Amino acid sequence: MFGNMPQALFHDRRDAGRQLAIQLGHYAERHDLIVLALPPGGIPVGFEVALALGAPLDVFVVRKLGVPGQEELAMGAIGSGGAVAINRAVVETLELSEEITNELVDVETAELAWRDELYRRGRPPLEVSGRTAIVVDDGLATGSTMFVAIMALRILGPARIVVAVPVAPADTRDEIAAQADEIVCVHIPKRFRGVGQFYEDFAPTSDDEVRAFLKAAEDCLPMASRETWP
Repeated sequence: MFGNMPQALFHDRRDAGRQLAIQLGHYAERHDLIVLALPPGGIPVGFEVALALGAPLDVFVVRKLGVPGQEELAMGAIGSGGAVAINRAVVETLELSEEITNELVDVETAELAWRDELYRRGRPPLEVSGRTAIVVDDGLATGSTMFVAIMALRILGPARIVVAVPVAPADTRDEIAAQADEIVCVHIPKRFRGVGQFYEDFAPTSDDEVRAFLKAAEDCLPMASRETWP
């Protein structure tokens, strides 16, 4: 039984980030690049990618707007930087009122603001408009979080969205590839039970660690603020 279990490919998330960065080498030192990591697990991966590519790193917090009573069905998404994306086809098909839609947006916006402040400690999001945004996580399973991240990020007007992950099953990889401009994945396993099976160390990333990585990125990576971009 144990002989059929896939061997771990990555020691931990930082090792995964270094391996992922090799696949992204053609983006190194581009002046229009920004790395956006999905917290919490995507942050250590994104830090190593940003470090290798010489790009600024930021956190991208997303919240799915689930249909009331059918929360697994997304009627939209919100993300850091004020991005609000509404799937009008879903809203109209289910005949959701403007009042219900706005109430859900308000609830999830408050939750996102809390998480943004938890990670950023008052630092505003970096500018995304017109940039090539590399969106990083520690892996994809169903891809639902990455899907809503792409939906929300499009509203901010990036020139290109590149999804970058260490591991993903083939079907999820293909679904996300259809939504992003490009997807880069280190490993696409034939047998997939969960992202954690491909890591030796898949311990949860704490909020303190997220803040530490963002602070380290501030100290050693180009910030490319609104004042210096383009």
